[in-house]
Amino acid sequence: MENTSYIALSRQAALWRQMEVVANNMANANTPAYKGEAMMFREYLVDTRSDRRAVGDKVAFVQDVGVLRDTREGPLTKTDNPFDFALHGDGMFQIETEAGMRFTRNGHFRLDEGGMLVNTQGFAVMDDRDAPLIFAPNETRVEVARDGTVSTENGVVGKLKVVKFANDQELRKAGDGLYETSQTADPVQRPDIAQGMMEESNIQPVIEMTRMTQILREYQGVQKMIDAENDRQLKAIQALANVRT
Repeated sequence: MENTSYIALSRQAALWRQMEVVANNMANANTPAYKGEAMMFREYLVDTRSDRRAVGDKVAFVQDVGVLRDTREGPLTKTDNPFDFALHGDGMFQIETEAGMRFTRNGHFRLDEGGMLVNTQGFAVMDDRDAPLIFAPNETRVEVARDGTVSTENGVVGKLKVVKFANDQELRKAGDGLYETSQTADPVQRPDIAQGMMEESNIQPVIEMTRMTQILREYQGVQKMIDAENDRQLKAIQALANVRT
């Protein structure tokens, strides 16, 4: 197989991984606070060799170098649930899990049996003192100010901790809408929280479907080129064999 086929295969491999990313975006179109992703590619140059020169012309392959996360805010939906919180602008809620601190923009919370504010997996939501928010059994009227201050009919309970990071692209997925990172979490001095609202995914299904169709067509086009190149090589081999006989 010659360089033409290798180059085409590198493009096909990149398109396959790109299709996986787009399919994952589609699958999470209804996941609260999900952030869309896109593949990043670059040109990978390789020196060629021949019987005439030790180093020939460079051949360009396609190489996927990573995934870029779209950190733009998703649309907000009104739920009227007093334990649903949406973040405007930068920031993430801090969650304490068995594996350590994790971070999320999914503000769909609830109270557990002990009156502690937890996420959907039952992990504690942290306040600005890195302690769980716990409500008394007789506290029913929960109000959260835009700066994250949590109050009930008995007074202030605490303040939701909202943090940000120097580089959001370095956040690693930890499952269930949570992220982990080795970066330092810096408190957001003026968070903007909307109670009774949920941030939806920032995925636009129509655009993702268009991308999926485009990727499929490109993949099929590359496959046709590979098939044509294979036929060309077979014909060349047969022609050379006939000349020798």
